[in-house]
Amino acid sequence: MSRRTKTKTDIDPQLEALVNSIKTPEELEDLTRLLRQKTFEAMLEGEMDDHLGYPKHDKAGQHSGNSRNGYSSKTLKGELGELPIAIPRDRNGEFEPLIISKNQTRLPIFNDKIIMLYSKGMSTRDIASTLLELYGVEVSLTLISRVTEQVLEQVQQWQSRPLDEVYPIVYLDCIRVKIRQDKRVINKAIYLALGINLDGQKELLGLWLAENEGAKFWLSVLTELQQRGLKDIFIASVDGLTGFPEAINTVYPKTQIQLCIVHMVRNSLKFVSWKERKTVAADLKKIYASLTVEEAERELAAFAERWDEKFPSISTAWRKHWPNLITLFNYPDDIRKVIYTTNAIESLNSVIRKAVNNRKVFPNDDAALKVVYLAMQAASKKWTMPIHHWKDALNRFMIEFPDRMPEQF
Repeated sequence: MSRRTKTKTDIDPQLEALVNSIKTPEELEDLTRLLRQKTFEAMLEGEMDDHLGYPKHDKAGQHSGNSRNGYSSKTLKGELGELPIAIPRDRNGEFEPLIISKNQTRLPIFNDKIIMLYSKGMSTRDIASTLLELYGVEVSLTLISRVTEQVLEQVQQWQSRPLDEVYPIVYLDCIRVKIRQDKRVINKAIYLALGINLDGQKELLGLWLAENEGAKFWLSVLTELQQRGLKDIFIASVDGLTGFPEAINTVYPKTQIQLCIVHMVRNSLKFVSWKERKTVAADLKKIYASLTVEEAERELAAFAERWDEKFPSISTAWRKHWPNLITLFNYPDDIRKVIYTTNAIESLNSVIRKAVNNRKVFPNDDAALKVVYLAMQAASKKWTMPIHHWKDALNRFMIEFPDRMPEQF
């Protein structure tokens, strides 16, 4: 079955114009109304696909006995006022949509539930059972699949959107998902790039799926971010993946690398017995909680003297990564709390993992991407305030990187 893939040039011009011109609450409301209209119309198209047994423009529809026959218009009322909806028709006059029924005058409630339940990691079978139980509406598994497939178009548009020129801080991380492929279940990595923009707001820049986490793939991710308009990153907060700093500096040579302290401590404690973990963790904290690099070096030496006989690999690992562990000492304490850990992205990951764990195993790559994207959208609704101490951090960046700030600053 063929499916047309949208590209950046396929983005609805009306949507693109609204996105690029939002200046007032009224314009934001217009955008919300248009997005809702497009969502309902996309779901109706999914219902028509299910009714006919083939997607729009597919050759399978030739001589099938029924086909699309234009649209009828309907105006529904909701919390945003009246919303015009184009409802597809078939030549035989047999199409009766479930999402918006013939006599319906208000926007539906349960259609959003399909997407919401899917975002929680529920399977199409579980969603169908839930809708039947809650609303007494029997929805086919094929219909649910077609409705949720519309999310992929949203992902493609979102993934190709232009980015700001500068994100002072970018957190790079990945999560693992289980996907069925070639009659077996394999682990794959979903790469996440979370930026902090110049207003201090969190913004997920993109998500990508590959079989393994590796510096080579991260290089392709960073290259894509650059092509989408991201010209500069001041600080990249990452885990200790071999080759990661080199991959970043290949694309962004001026970017400072800060290895996540939480990752370093977690990896260090893998070598330590449960009985001694608390003591070792306290000694490691003396290193990264130091006021200066010199003090941190003394604390690392003291740690090695105390623990090398039992756990020599810990101090070896810290010394190996030392140049990318001490970036935080260039900044005051408030800013250190922002950059020395990937907590910002870890909180996002926790939301995504919850949805992923509900599903356990995905039937294919697209199913995993849809769930992760929807979980991310749900999490981002809470990103209404700048991160803590952002004004102090921004002032510091303006002093530290005056020639790299955008002109408006």
